[in-house]
Amino acid sequence: MLFLISFFQLVLLVQSLEPFVYDVNFAGAIGDGESDDTEAFKNAWYVVCSSYISSGIFRVPHGQKFLLQPLTFNGNYYYYFHIFFNFMILFTKFRVIQIDGILIAPSDPSSWKCKDTNCNNWITFQHFDGLIIQGTGSLHGQGQKWWKMGCIQNKVGFAILDSKNVHISGLTSVNSRKWHISIERSSFVHASKLNIKAPKDSPSTDGIRIEHSTNVTLASSIIKTGDDCIEIGDGSKYININRIFCGLGHGISIGSLGKNGRKETVEYVTIRRANFYTTKNGVRIKTWQGGHGYARHIRFERLSFNRVTRPIIIDQYSCPTHQRITAVEISNILYNDLKGTTNSEIAVEILCSESVPCKNIRMKDI
Repeated sequence: MLFLISFFQLVLLVQSLEPFVYDVNFAGAIGDGESDDTEAFKNAWYVVCSSYISSGIFRVPHGQKFLLQPLTFNGNYYYYFHIFFNFMILFTKFRVIQIDGILIAPSDPSSWKCKDTNCNNWITFQHFDGLIIQGTGSLHGQGQKWWKMGCIQNKVGFAILDSKNVHISGLTSVNSRKWHISIERSSFVHASKLNIKAPKDSPSTDGIRIEHSTNVTLASSIIKTGDDCIEIGDGSKYININRIFCGLGHGISIGSLGKNGRKETVEYVTIRRANFYTTKNGVRIKTWQGGHGYARHIRFERLSFNRVTRPIIIDQYSCPTHQRITAVEISNILYNDLKGTTNSEIAVEILCSESVPCKNIRMKDI
């Protein structure tokens, strides 16, 4: 007897199936911390992407260590596998990366292999619309030898690029070679319950860097690094930061903006309920002389400071000069309910440009 089923019924049937879980060990990963498991991770991702089950889960198991070369997870793979099932994509586009084990980067800079991928990032997630990255695992960047090399350009431990609807939670990032997490050209990204750490003297190890992104939320995380806990750069808009513990490094920075005469913008940023411990700065807005653009509609509220050198700072005088030149405009900034202690004589420093002065800087209950 012949049974006919409509395409819509087929979609509902797919949705009713149990989540498809694929362990990287199934693809041949060794997990001893010494064998190169990069190809096994690529193969596991291929299998998860080719599945039509509604919730594909890529799993890195607890209790194992996986040595990885630079690796890219590309959300476009998923769409390629569903090219003939465009309607079904609407129902099945979320994927889950479950990291409960330990991911380890090569410790020696000379051992990094970048033949088929961008070596600027260690682990990259790009071109996603719907991604959950979660777990109790950790990422060990092993940046100690990189730090001794001096200036390292664009070396990111963990990058979210050109994506939207991304949720990150629970992970630990240790000793990245440079920035720990970078969020670029993305929207609707939510990150919470992260633990990011590197020594106080580790250069450029920013915790989380945001650039050209909108609707980003960072919450309930601990960040202790050698540089900015959070850096909010050009093109950032509607950024919400809540309940962050920031220690050791340079605090939370907006900027620097306008370097080399560029037009750069940041707006609608809210930072609430953050705690700063022995950092160089607390909350800082930094711009370059000669630049263009703006930093505006920014709120700092209910922040606490413990032995912070400069809790509040606005600085429009990066690359100082005596000439009256252009500057990035800073306006509509609110500081409300900021309390604590400083270990310097000046707790609040407002350095505004003569040519493009700050506007509407409000302070209440400091």
